[in-house]
Amino acid sequence: MPSRNGKLWLAGIVAVLALAVIGAWVWSRPGTVRVHAVLAQPIAGGASQGSILDASGYVVARRQATVASKITARMVELDIEEGDHVKAGQIIAKLDDTNIRAALNQSSAQLDFAKASLAETEVNLANALRDYERQKNLLQGHYVSQAAVDNAQTAYDGLRAQLATQRSNVDVVAQGLKVAQRNLDDTIVRAPFEGIVTVKAAQPGEMVSPISAGGGFTRTGIGTIVDMDSLEFQVDVNENFINKVRADQKVSAKLNAYPDWQIPGHVIAVIPTADRSKGTVTVRIALDQKDPRVLPEMGVRVSFLAEASAGANAAPAVGVNVPTSAVQASGDTGVVFILRGDIVERRAVRLGASSGDNATVLSGLTAGDRLAIGDLTQLKDGAKVRVEQ
Repeated sequence: MPSRNGKLWLAGIVAVLALAVIGAWVWSRPGTVRVHAVLAQPIAGGASQGSILDASGYVVARRQATVASKITARMVELDIEEGDHVKAGQIIAKLDDTNIRAALNQSSAQLDFAKASLAETEVNLANALRDYERQKNLLQGHYVSQAAVDNAQTAYDGLRAQLATQRSNVDVVAQGLKVAQRNLDDTIVRAPFEGIVTVKAAQPGEMVSPISAGGGFTRTGIGTIVDMDSLEFQVDVNENFINKVRADQKVSAKLNAYPDWQIPGHVIAVIPTADRSKGTVTVRIALDQKDPRVLPEMGVRVSFLAEASAGANAAPAVGVNVPTSAVQASGDTGVVFILRGDIVERRAVRLGASSGDNATVLSGLTAGDRLAIGDLTQLKDGAKVRVEQ
């Protein structure tokens, strides 16, 4: 009995191995391509309703500024942090004003001295005028010579010229005082407009400057402020489909961070130049609704909507959505392979647009068609395939 049981076990093992070898041969036999199956999805509801083109891009702030100082100085106070809301003209930083304030005091003292000198010259000029008039009167009585009168006139004319020079000097010193005052005002850095602080680029104690300095120890910026009301979407549209985009066209957008949130918008403008390296054209899109969840540099996907048809008998949106991996695309046409059991049928289709992982097929497919995805270069019409789960 033990011998017979051993033979039965051996026979069973041999049978299992034989089935495994046969299964492996069937699975990998020549002429059989392994593929996956996907379904063509209808364009209906949500953001896809009436979509004729999809594109991806980013949230961009049209108004933002990296605030810098107008002078080179050490920063002694910083009044901003990332996320702070600032108003136009609000003080965000203060610079060391010790030297500038000393220069201002010096200019003020120089102005006082120039004014005092001017006042002294005015007194001397008045005295010289009286002496000149007296000498002329004495000359008429022949009490003094003409030389004395000439000397009095020369002294008077010299003081008059000196007075004009000192008046100009007072104006020059006054302008220097204004420059020193402006430099002192520049030690206070203010926000240029209302917005949100997104970057803090310097710390108290560091040197800041409006120009780049060697060594890497001088900051050229204090912080970046973004006007959140200026946010918009900028997307890259394939140049083959840019003819589908126009100004004021309605769009529906989804942020990558909030894929279930539909954001209405409209096209601001198509930037009139193409990127030759990517074959795309940039499109600016305005948000119809402002929301604090929209942040600069977020990724976004935009669906450009078709014109809404008037009347109750308006034609529904045509076409289906399929993965881009299921299409061999060539411009606005392409080829797909429809699964009929374990046989594929090659079919030409007309494409709407592809963006990311999805493509729109305008004609040639109906919703629910099973498509093959995989190495499509190995497929041909009527080829036998094995569908993997």
